[in-house]
Amino acid sequence: MRFHTRKWVKPGDLNANETLFGGRVLAWVDEEAALYSIVQLENKKVVTKYMSEINFMSTARQGDIVEIGIEVVKFGKTSLTLNCEVRNKMTHETIVTVDNIIMVNLDDAGKPKSHGKTKIEFVKDRLAAAKDK
Repeated sequence: MRFHTRKWVKPGDLNANETLFGGRVLAWVDEEAALYSIVQLENKKVVTKYMSEINFMSTARQGDIVEIGIEVVKFGKTSLTLNCEVRNKMTHETIVTVDNIIMVNLDDAGKPKSHGKTKIEFVKDRLAAAKDK
């Protein structure tokens, strides 16, 4: 799994127990899944369709740095299925896992659109290929 994003846990991210609020973590996961999918599918119009069971395994406290990892489980015709892990950057202790996040590629009218992708692509490889043309 590649960990793409880091977040610093600040006072506004805490719940009444002074630990990281689960809703904040889920917002970060949803945003990371969307950004990852937009880059992979080369389309800004991508939405979250589904999140499977969310497993809260530990917590974080103010001042901790957490990192969010995403990996592709499967490419569908109009969708991309991901899994995610959020962990403490310093200890590598897992905070949250989400086994399946389904992101759907949309057309300009907001309808599911085939994306034609079958494998992970890296932007550096796209740029190199465009340069060679």
